[in-house]
Amino acid sequence: MTIKAIQEEIVDEFSMFEDWMQRYEYIIELGKSLPLIEEQYKKDENIIKGCQSKVWLYAEEKDGNIVFTADSDAILTKGIIAILIRTFSNQSAQAILEANTDFIDEIGLKEHLSPTRANGLVSMIKQIKMYALAFQSKN
Repeated sequence: MTIKAIQEEIVDEFSMFEDWMQRYEYIIELGKSLPLIEEQYKKDENIIKGCQSKVWLYAEEKDGNIVFTADSDAILTKGIIAILIRTFSNQSAQAILEANTDFIDEIGLKEHLSPTRANGLVSMIKQIKMYALAFQSKN
């Protein structure tokens, strides 16, 4: 599935909820379903800088695609990174670098986060793109 198709799917899912309390609950549920990062990757070098809570992000290349795993010590943040992993994991470096993130505005996520969480969201996206850039330049 393309990044764009996944983003459209997420926008559709969020449009089913009537208010932001329901959306927050959904984000938390998504976080609970996040495949856990292996303990060996929960180290300082994999922590995303600029996040209020701790977020570990690890990437590896499998069959020409980048596979991300992550974890966070905050339940809402864990849900946010789960949305991003669902969107960008198992995609090529090129597709990740070319993808836009307008879907985040479409679901209203950034405007419903505290300024520090919104900054963290931007940092998460930046880190995902940095991994893609690193894997692309390696090949």
